[in-house]
Amino acid sequence: MEVVIANETHSVYAEIICKTIAESAQIRGTGIAKRTPEYIATKMANGNAVIALDGDKFAGFCYIEKWGHGKFVANSGLIVHPDYRGIGLAKKIKHKVFKHSITKFPDAKVFSITTGFAVMKMNTDLGYKPVPFSELTDDPTFWDGCQTCKNYDVLTRTERKMCLCTGMLFDPNKNKTAPKEVKENIFKRLKNIKQNLFLKKDKK
Repeated sequence: MEVVIANETHSVYAEIICKTIAESAQIRGTGIAKRTPEYIATKMANGNAVIALDGDKFAGFCYIEKWGHGKFVANSGLIVHPDYRGIGLAKKIKHKVFKHSITKFPDAKVFSITTGFAVMKMNTDLGYKPVPFSELTDDPTFWDGCQTCKNYDVLTRTERKMCLCTGMLFDPNKNKTAPKEVKENIFKRLKNIKQNLFLKKDKK
């Protein structure tokens, strides 16, 4: 298994990456900002992506996005092919793309929005901290990317202050202490509160 910084030669995997991301979101029943194969290929060509390969077979992927004129970066589209799940590959990809992000963009804050505990746990291990959306990028292009998410109406209803996702941030100027352990039951309770608060309104 090889986890490497992607380049233009890996663009042949762009279509299966997009398909795997979409199918995974559908199975989990979660919202996701859709990306095209052309968009993914551009990320690879710019050296802003990490890909995992088992020989010539696609195994996993994640990419970097810049926001707010480079003040923020996000590690997005983390996905592992179903054939390679349960072996710790997502963590390896996450660590690789995070290290690449802070090396390539040392002054940028790294952020994430997620509905999944596994991603939240990995983020916490890397030093991310839960934050309100107001501490994330205010770049409208980033938030416009959420329009394809089924929960977008929640985001707009709260004037982009909160959604079912949890915002997380790594600030290189503040993250000097060891990260605290994240408790799954606390995260699940927070997620349930958000779902009860926002989704019940949709049923009225």
